[in-house]
Amino acid sequence: MTLTGSWAPETRAPRRGGIGRDEEAVLDALDVPALHRTLADLLRVPSVTGSDAESELLAELAGRTAAAGMDVDHWRLDVEELAGRPGFPGTEVPRRESWGLVAATGEDAGPTVVLQGHVDVVPPGDLRRWSGDPWTPRVAGRRVYGRGACDMKAGVAADLAVAEAVLASGVRLPGRLALHLVGGEEDGGLGAFATLARGHRGDACIITEPTSGTLTTAAGGALTFQLVVPGEPAHGSARWAGHSAVEHFGYLHAVLRGLEAERNAVVDPLMAEYPIAHTLSIGTVVAGDWASTVPDSLTATGRLGVRLDEDPAQARAAVEDRLAAACAGHPFLRTHPVQVTWPGGQFAPGRTPAGTPLRRVLTSAEEDLTGTAPRERGVPYGSDLRLYAAEGVPTLHYGPGDVVHAHSYDEHVDLDELTAVTRVLAVATVRLLQAG
Repeated sequence: MTLTGSWAPETRAPRRGGIGRDEEAVLDALDVPALHRTLADLLRVPSVTGSDAESELLAELAGRTAAAGMDVDHWRLDVEELAGRPGFPGTEVPRRESWGLVAATGEDAGPTVVLQGHVDVVPPGDLRRWSGDPWTPRVAGRRVYGRGACDMKAGVAADLAVAEAVLASGVRLPGRLALHLVGGEEDGGLGAFATLARGHRGDACIITEPTSGTLTTAAGGALTFQLVVPGEPAHGSARWAGHSAVEHFGYLHAVLRGLEAERNAVVDPLMAEYPIAHTLSIGTVVAGDWASTVPDSLTATGRLGVRLDEDPAQARAAVEDRLAAACAGHPFLRTHPVQVTWPGGQFAPGRTPAGTPLRRVLTSAEEDLTGTAPRERGVPYGSDLRLYAAEGVPTLHYGPGDVVHAHSYDEHVDLDELTAVTRVLAVATVRLLQAG
């Protein structure tokens, strides 16, 4: 059954204090200490994108959800076959293997509600900059620290807790709850792409990325690019006889900064809170091969933010055209232009459709539980949202944590926030399942 039209609160059974009987039963079945233990268990697994541990964690979760009584689809991905499909999102790290996991419970007669989360995390970086081992969860006050605590193992723990509470409550809901637990999100979205390619869909999808108490209904895109900037070598003592690729890159970098400013002169209202909504950022620079030689080549990789509703092809063309014009006006680069390629992850932007019941249901759940409504906004980073939206699945982000702590040293999440968000997700899930 398709979830369409406006969700009408007056059609539900009478509620006590804004919460219906089925919702209250699921909340009563929510095991908060177990929720916090689950987060700690997830944090102990070093599931860096592309690592064996990423696949091992999905296997553990397949066993856990099967033991809970859910229908489990756990399959090995054919990455080569997926790479040949239109819209393949790209990858940035090598893999020995990759797996998909969908665990579902409930009835096929009603709507399918998806709770989605990625289990992969970025590397911890310099271990000396952490207060403790990033793979050993550490609690200080009401915070738990560890790589992935914010992005987004707290969200995955919330997804599991909601599904297990629905099962434990004994409430029969006229719909199907599906957990889409994926890998490969950090380097493009391989897991979500594969899950959708396998035919798993939903009438509504909540991705429990960290949203700082907001509803995220739009996500900008992000495209990885590489520049190879040429030069002409010479001895360092006669640098005037050469042409430094480093100096050429400085010239081109200033050009790119100007393009970034132009692309952010007018932004969507959902993105207005960010100092730079769609950044153009250089991440790595490698040049030269000898200290006393004028460098004849420089390779830089970076990230181009894609504006909401912008075709990624247009964003690529904007960079290529601007660099081509800059090279045409430079005495050396005119005949030795920069090479631009687009390897790695390619995140298109995405939006939650206007009028979908999804945002109203989540808003009402938070209002009934807390007395306040969440603020709506967009985020400037790419996510799996765009893959579900492209398949016609109404999707938004709502999850525990503040993204400012993601990918950082001493990454953490607040346990009280995790609990509160999980309760909202539980109520919203019941309402979405009953909305058909």
